[in-house]
Amino acid sequence: MKELYGQKCLARCTIFRWCQHCETGRVNIKDLPRPGQAHVMTNSATISAMDELIQQNRRITTREIAVEMPISKGIVHHIIHKRLVYGKVCAQ
Repeated sequence: MKELYGQKCLARCTIFRWCQHCETGRVNIKDLPRPGQAHVMTNSATISAMDELIQQNRRITTREIAVEMPISKGIVHHIIHKRLVYGKVCAQ
């Protein structure tokens, strides 16, 4: 198959793994859910609580928000900039 398809050909182990999945009865081609934390936690309660924290203290940092609400700084940054659409304002 590599002679025919070149670099676009799948590895043999991938094809064998897919065959095993089909033989066991799996017909869904989507990935199965994996354990662990969700990529971005953006439920409305979290967003509104974070907005309230920011409104109470405009000088609060992302680190302080992450400690106050038990989520990572990356998620805090994502919610502030992508969901709440807040940004820095320079007064110069």
